[in-house]
Amino acid sequence: MVTKTFYRLTMIDNKNIAKIILPEPTISRLPWYLSYLTMQQRRNVEYVSSTQIAKDINVDASQIAKDLSFLNIKGKTRIGYEVNTLVNELVDFLGFKKQHNAFMIGVGSLGKALIQDLGLMQFGLNIVAGFDVDPKLIGSCIGDVPIYSMDELDDKQKELDTEIGILAVPAEHAQDATDTMIACGIQAIWNFTPSRLKASNEIVIQNTSIYAHLAVMYNRMEERK
Repeated sequence: MVTKTFYRLTMIDNKNIAKIILPEPTISRLPWYLSYLTMQQRRNVEYVSSTQIAKDINVDASQIAKDLSFLNIKGKTRIGYEVNTLVNELVDFLGFKKQHNAFMIGVGSLGKALIQDLGLMQFGLNIVAGFDVDPKLIGSCIGDVPIYSMDELDDKQKELDTEIGILAVPAEHAQDATDTMIACGIQAIWNFTPSRLKASNEIVIQNTSIYAHLAVMYNRMEERK
């Protein structure tokens, strides 16, 4: 199978610069490398080879080298990659250095847990407000995050200039909530519901289905019996 590499033109200093867009499987592996390298950094490890990374995280060494080559990162012969440099490059490339404001749509048990997950801030995701239809939640705060009525979403989007919506509402309300977010100017949706959302190609949708992952895990467990 041939893996395609995609590019888009970005205007920088009045010049068109080709910006690489990596295949999604590669993007999904880069945080694995970052997590591993961060641990090595804490242990004051200066250099690490793709062979060592492969051994420790169970990814083929040639795949690791190929993934990192997309970022124009090259290791030194017989030494490997400089850990600090590679960590900085990965953090920058993955967008974790930049803060991205987000709305939490649905603040039940899952939504509340995501708001309280301070680790998300380390990866550049800043949940600035939550929205719900439950009168008992509206007007309250979860930590420092205020909870508003869904009716206030449009005004708050304009006020806070937020482009990301995190969706954790009941499945039957997922599409309606999505339509409301898009109408208010939300450009990307992190979907935690089991629903397949409908939206134009201009809207970025990232599905994280807990139930689908559970089903896969259960199925693999059965295969091993």
